[in-house]
Formats: sequence, structure tokens, C-alpha cells
Amino acid sequence: MTEPGDETADKGDDQADEAEELDTPSTGQAAYGCPVTYSVGQRVLHVPRDDWGETAAALLADGWEMCVDVTAVDYLSYGAGRELPPTVVPERFEVVASFVSHRRRDRLRARAQVPESDPSIESLYPIYPGTDFLEREVFDLFGIAFEGHPDLSRILMPETWEGHPLRKDYAVGTVPVQFKAPAQRETRGSAPAQRETRGSAPAQRETRGSAPAQRETRGSAPAQRELRE
Repeated sequence: MTEPGDETADKGDDQADEAEELDTPSTGQAAYGCPVTYSVGQRVLHVPRDDWGETAAALLADGWEMCVDVTAVDYLSYGAGRELPPTVVPERFEVVASFVSHRRRDRLRARAQVPESDPSIESLYPIYPGTDFLEREVFDLFGIAFEGHPDLSRILMPETWEGHPLRKDYAVGTVPVQFKAPAQRETRGSAPAQRETRGSAPAQRETRGSAPAQRETRGSAPAQRELRE
């Protein structure tokens, strides 16, 4: 006789076995029709550019319910190895997306090669709407277009900005800043002292203000006249 809850427990065990099977590293492994490598213990799918949207839809249907990041890399001046499967042809640009499965308690990364001659790839927005701003940032800084995005516009740089700052061939810009020479600042800083000297004028005014006292002295003349009389 089957006890209540046994069916749920068996289902959970099957899902755990499935997750363990999917996440076990092996040489030449493939998943979702894509070659697989491993980086720091995380499984990496190498997705053909033309299959980017289709693979993302398959991931969502298989329980990878969150796309937590979309970014890009420019390998123009990168000299080290890129650890790509033999069947993957390296291109200058690479779009990278990270997915999370809460049921598996695991993360998965997807990488797609994007050629310099046609820097574009299908947008994940129709499948994972949370990638809206992430794709706009990649477009803004790398110049990679996401086909099917509802509002592919700049998000960090002004709309009138020319170029894409995170490309390796983007020139480093400068902003002209004018500084005053320290010697000039010290010379000009002595002005307050001169102003203080000029500020002694009130004391002179006080000296001139003693005139009323002299007037009072002159005013004693009537008293002298009274004595003479």
C-alpha cells in the first residue's frame, strides 16, 4: 500500500536524479544541442548564434526560470586561450547569459560567438523580459544589436554619443580641466589682508568724530563772557 506523500517523495527523488545527471561533468558532453564545457565548476553551453533564442526557450521550459545576467566580451586584444570546444569558431565578440534553476539550485552559463562584421544576436526579451535593461547596456557599451528588442536605445551614455566605450578599439577620452597656479592663488590670497588695512578707516572716522568735543570747548565762551560782565 502506498502511503500518502510517497508519490511526491518519489517525484522529488526523480527530479534530484535528473539534476545530478545533467550537472555531472564529462568529456565531450552536450546539452540542449550545444557543446558543453565547465568553468570553475559551472556548466557552460556554447550556443550557435542562430540558435540563441531557441535554446533560451528550451532552457525556460526545462526549469531555468531566471536569466540573471546578459553581458558581452570583446576579445580584440585578448591573447590567452578562450577554452572553446573544437567545433566552435571564435569571433571577436561574445554574448554571455547566466541562468538560474531554483529547483536544481544551480546556475548555467550560455556563450554565443558574435562576428565583428555583423554584431547582432536575437533578443531574449520575449522569453525573459527581465533582460530588457541588460541588453540595452550591452548595446550601449559594445554596439551589439539585439534583434526583436522593443526599445533598443542607449541606457548609460547620451543618445548623441558616438561609439561604444567598452570596445577595445575605443579611444580613451579626456576632459579638459583648467587649474590655477598655486603661486597665483597665494598672491591673490593676500587681498584679504589689504582689505583689513583698508578696514581701519572706521578708526579714522572715530578720530574725526572728536570734533564735537572741540565744539563743546568752544562753547564755553559764553561762560567766560558772563564772568567779565
